[in-house]
Amino acid sequence: MDLEKIKNGLSQNQPLFIGEETAMRFAVLIPLVQVNDEWHVLFEVRSLTMRKQPGDISFPGGRIDPTDATPLDAAIRETHEELGIDPSSIRMLGQMSAFIPTSSFVVYPFVGIIDDHLTHQLNKVEVEKVFTVPVKWLLNHQPYKHLVPMQPMPLTDFPYDKIAKGNQYQWRTRVIEEWFYEYEQYTIWGLTARILKHFIDTLNKE
Repeated sequence: MDLEKIKNGLSQNQPLFIGEETAMRFAVLIPLVQVNDEWHVLFEVRSLTMRKQPGDISFPGGRIDPTDATPLDAAIRETHEELGIDPSSIRMLGQMSAFIPTSSFVVYPFVGIIDDHLTHQLNKVEVEKVFTVPVKWLLNHQPYKHLVPMQPMPLTDFPYDKIAKGNQYQWRTRVIEEWFYEYEQYTIWGLTARILKHFIDTLNKE
C-alpha cells in the first residue's frame, strides 16, 4: 500500500466517531411551541405501561430505523408516531451536537417548531401526556447535578493473561453527570436533561 492510497482513504467521509456504524443510534426532537405568545419546550411523559423507563420525561424520538434515510427523518417520524403531528407542520430550526454517552450509544438532537400541538392525538401506548416549560424559565433556572461513578466489571472469561498486571489491572472508574430540572410537579433528568442543558447553554451564549 502506498501513501496515495492512504491519503485517498482518509479523504473519504468519516463517521462521527469510531463505532458509529454499529452503535445504537437514536434521534430526538426538541419541540418549541407557543403558549400565550411565549416560547415553550414541549416534553412527553412516557406511558406507565412502557417496558422501558415508564413515567420518565423525554423528548419525542426513538431509535433510527433502517428505513430512515437520515437521523432527521427518524426524529420527524417518531414525533409523528408519538404525538400525531403532521410531519409537514414541523418547522426545523437546526441540529445540535450529538450526545455520545458511550461508544455503543449515540443520540442526534434536532430543534424544531410545532404548530397547534394541542389539537393532535397522542399515541397513548407510548405517551401518557405532554406538558411544556417556558424557555424563559429554563434560561434563568440552574439545574442541579449529581455524580454517578461507573466501575467496569469484566466477565469471568476476560483474558487477563493477555494484559499487563493480569487480574490486578486497575480499571478506571468513569464518573457520569446526571442533571436535574425541577419544574412544578415534574422532574426532568437523565438523557433528556443532558440534552436540554446543552440546548439552554447554547442559547445563553447568544
